[in-house]
Amino acid sequence: MDWKALLSSGRLRVSNRSTDGDPRNDFESDLGRVIFSPAIRRMHDKTQVMPLSTDDNIHTRLTHSLEVSIIGESLALHLVTNQDFIDWTGLPAIDLHRTVLPIVRSACLVHDIGNPPFGHFGEESIGSYFQDFFKSDRGKALGLSEIEKEDFIHFDGNAQGFRILTKLQILDDLYGLNLTHATLGAFLKYPNAGEVNKSALRQKKRGVFQSEKDYLNQVAHECGLRRGDTVIRHPLAYLVEAADSICYRVMDIEDGFNKGWYSFEDIRLFFSHSGSQLLADLACEVDAPGKSKAGKIVALRLRLINILVAIAVDNFIKNYDDICRGKYNKELVQDDPGNVDEVLSQFCKKNVFPQREILSLELTGDTVIKGLLDRYIDYILRGTGSYSRKAERMISKSIMKAAKLETGLADGTIDDLPNYYKLRVIVDFVSGMTDQYALSHFQMLHGQRKI
Repeated sequence: MDWKALLSSGRLRVSNRSTDGDPRNDFESDLGRVIFSPAIRRMHDKTQVMPLSTDDNIHTRLTHSLEVSIIGESLALHLVTNQDFIDWTGLPAIDLHRTVLPIVRSACLVHDIGNPPFGHFGEESIGSYFQDFFKSDRGKALGLSEIEKEDFIHFDGNAQGFRILTKLQILDDLYGLNLTHATLGAFLKYPNAGEVNKSALRQKKRGVFQSEKDYLNQVAHECGLRRGDTVIRHPLAYLVEAADSICYRVMDIEDGFNKGWYSFEDIRLFFSHSGSQLLADLACEVDAPGKSKAGKIVALRLRLINILVAIAVDNFIKNYDDICRGKYNKELVQDDPGNVDEVLSQFCKKNVFPQREILSLELTGDTVIKGLLDRYIDYILRGTGSYSRKAERMISKSIMKAAKLETGLADGTIDDLPNYYKLRVIVDFVSGMTDQYALSHFQMLHGQRKI
């Protein structure tokens, strides 16, 4: 695989960035564009696991993404200091430090940028809403193709994130943050705008909407990711995925502990009966006499992260050839005979996710998201301009601007958009809301709250 292509510094649009007096390279510039973007700021009020939480010890999407970027940087640093990897790339070590590290950090920071309010359950809410909607007479009458319908039925935060990065963070044109091809490639967890195939990792979800398919093709071409009719994952996307998995596995356990849902003794007992001698020994070692509860959970977090980072790096090196050929079909941290990730997953399934506090707030989120979609679809598809024009004024101007540029409208209104883009605008608006704004907007539209 050609690492010069994989580390392509080209952009969707030729950059007009002035480099006079700026020592940063294009990938370091990407990191600045990401950090200063409004979409990153909105992540401070989007849930990680616990919606609408007022507990400032609990992770939001923003704090989670910051932590993922640090783990991603650690994974990347392990690689660029590995002599085998340096030899495989054929590039100087210093060049790898200044390319691979900022690419992975940027991709990690934005990996959840497209997630809707109320976490992953919000994605399910949008998908299930449209599953029913397209069975209705109103949905059938819109005339969307099957693959266009699937963009909504298989709604995914990764695809929405790609749309945000490439279009919705709009200034004067349809290139969003205009990130480098390499950063976008590393972001693309599912480089797939077609059929969903759960057995193939790259096709597990609809990772790119039809509206951004051309941008996927451009990234794939410039980074050398196309293999016949398919697009394989960028190798660095495996690192981003691993960093995310490491963080949410470990930090979900720490968050639940800090909420008082279980004791450290509960963790130790679960690990001791898990079949993993490594985790059993680790829990006993950390559960030392005289150590505070906070000290124990922090020590456990640090040790678990180190273990999972080592597993991920080792698997990347061992499976490098298959990764580069698009033949590696596993997550780096899950490809582990010791089943560390699986034990952590089972602990969360038993002790974190079933908590009544989480379930009740997820159901609240489901009601809010489906209620917002219902109202705006009713307003915009009703067929009378007075309702749709009022709805259009409620929607972000940047979202409307992007849709008009996409469809070639100069001075038109939302009534003039093709039906696919009317729905696209509604989903862009609702999925971009923070948890609190979605709740208050829902209450306002239903007469439960003043404007």
